[in-house]
Amino acid sequence: GGNNAGHTVVVDGKEYDFHLFPSGIINPKAISFIGNGVVIHLPGLFEEAEKNEKKGLKDWEKRLIISDRAHIVFDFHQAVDGLQEVQRQAQEGKNIGTTKKGIGPTYSSKAARTGLRICDLLSDFDEFSSRFKNLAQQYKSMFPTLEIDVEGQLKKLKGYAEKIRPMVRDGVYFMYEALHGSPKKILVEGANAALLDIDFGTYPFVTSSNCTVGGVCTGLGVPPQHVGDVYGVVKAYTTRVGIGAFPTEQINEIGDLLQSRGHEWGVTTGRKRRCGWLDLVILKYAHMINGFTALALTKLDILDVLDEIKIGVAYKLGGKRIPYFPANQEILQKVEVEYETMPGWKTDTTGARKWEDLPPKAQNYIRCVENHVGVPVKWVGVGKSRESMIQLF
Repeated sequence: GGNNAGHTVVVDGKEYDFHLFPSGIINPKAISFIGNGVVIHLPGLFEEAEKNEKKGLKDWEKRLIISDRAHIVFDFHQAVDGLQEVQRQAQEGKNIGTTKKGIGPTYSSKAARTGLRICDLLSDFDEFSSRFKNLAQQYKSMFPTLEIDVEGQLKKLKGYAEKIRPMVRDGVYFMYEALHGSPKKILVEGANAALLDIDFGTYPFVTSSNCTVGGVCTGLGVPPQHVGDVYGVVKAYTTRVGIGAFPTEQINEIGDLLQSRGHEWGVTTGRKRRCGWLDLVILKYAHMINGFTALALTKLDILDVLDEIKIGVAYKLGGKRIPYFPANQEILQKVEVEYETMPGWKTDTTGARKWEDLPPKAQNYIRCVENHVGVPVKWVGVGKSRESMIQLF
């Protein structure tokens, strides 16, 4: 995606917020690579660098590589994102709930073949400038209220071009070398979630990129035969930020409790996340698309105080179970969730470091998820820090 997604990473008691940076940027031994599938807002990249430098992130520019085929998010894309949301609200009475980071408009430019890429910025600047002016003009004719300081923008972009030049490589060649050179571990981090994927998510309340496993091939230029293990990361309950269907949502004290105990705020927008019971229909659907080899079940500790815990195991339409996840939003709003209820463990799990440390009722909860989805849980998260992770195999 772009700097619409936010990941909070806690290392040695320090909390970092990443949007464009791969989370691996903290690791001094790892090379971080931003692929061609990402849309890059350059001011956002340097702002993020500055914030994290204050928290102790060092030498990031020596470890970051940027694909020359990545598209650029311009400030006017961000302005248009805001204007489109206002338009949707006025015309349809509801918006999509975008982060207003210009992501949708940039992918629109990319699909319309009018977008500009990092390679264009670093090549002939006069040619880049004239294409930039054309694109700006297109948007101004669509949105008459839009004001764009073309010369000011170009001046800034020229400055960014020199700052990023040492980091930019041909991404396809870079990945080919990485895959065929000396053996190394390659971890791919996707943004957002399966249900926000442009093709498979709860359209139109989705992001504009592919955040399912297919993004590994298209977003990096990695052939499918190189994709090894696929790990699904899922909370012990379900959350959603922004609008869109959410069958297991709890608009009650349970939802409030999950929200406050789980500190469920959007990392990018600061919006409250909507919370509900774990939805295994969604998890199975995500598995159908991604083919998980194992799951990481996080935030189990948030459920520690509950008397009873429910798991959504099936959807019903007109009293009948349906075996698929409905594509249509109106239908999805109508589904009835079938729950399995389990007793809560009412024990603090934050100190657990191995399977045996977990109360039997918590173990049952995890086994129940595994049995329904048919995928083993490899990690269980019981806190924010790296240490708060139980590895099962």
